[in-house]
Amino acid sequence: MQKRLSVGIALVLLLTGCSSVPITGRKQMMLVSEQEVLSASLTQYSEFISSAQKSTNATQTAQVVRVGKKIAAATEEYLKANGFADEIANFAWEFNLVNDAQVNAFCMPGGKIVVYEGLMKIVASDDELAVVMGHEVAHAVAKHSNERMSQQVLTQYGAAILSTAVSNKSAAIQNVAGTVYGLGSEIGVTLPFSRKHETEADYMGLVLMTMAGYNPNAAVGFWQKMAAGNAGGTPEFLSTHPSDSRRISDIQQYLPEMEKYKK
Repeated sequence: MQKRLSVGIALVLLLTGCSSVPITGRKQMMLVSEQEVLSASLTQYSEFISSAQKSTNATQTAQVVRVGKKIAAATEEYLKANGFADEIANFAWEFNLVNDAQVNAFCMPGGKIVVYEGLMKIVASDDELAVVMGHEVAHAVAKHSNERMSQQVLTQYGAAILSTAVSNKSAAIQNVAGTVYGLGSEIGVTLPFSRKHETEADYMGLVLMTMAGYNPNAAVGFWQKMAAGNAGGTPEFLSTHPSDSRRISDIQQYLPEMEKYKK
């Protein structure tokens, strides 16, 4: 039985193939198409944004839009210049600040970015906001949601995907979308990425914010502030990340490399 399962999974991988993450080049398994991911995520995003209370703080809202647009432009410029131009069609950028005290932010596949007002109490500059938004956009660019959904499909359906999900994945995708996007969660849309994804997003986020003209050195001070504020509990979007000290240490090691991305 185990042998048949292994063969089945191998055939799935042959049928679906792998893709490479922009910037890092890491190979990833994809059982779910981009359009299926976009459809599932847009449904979750639409439900969230229709019930969320948008911020009335005009200054902070303008800041989120300003920083978001610069990072989006830098992202598209990179994709065009590095053989990923076809990916740009998958993004319809949108930037929102919501009235919520949580220290949180997320970017859905397709470029739907939401920042919570609670996070803005910690952000002291455009550079610091770019640290978070670069990280969140990196999740979308790296297709971490796609990868996460693929892992969930494989876990739940195993080799049976050969006769069902490969030919018609709709039911399978809908079943796992709630897990990936936090359907029913009290905090709305959450993306429980792995530590591998979080670390990759940290690195890619630094690259994206640097290409957008922001100072990547701001990342160290920002995450130190976040670490100092974590005594009462880890914010949701940091819960799967390695320790604060490890994250800051990793970022410090990445910073010298960011010089080549400065304009």
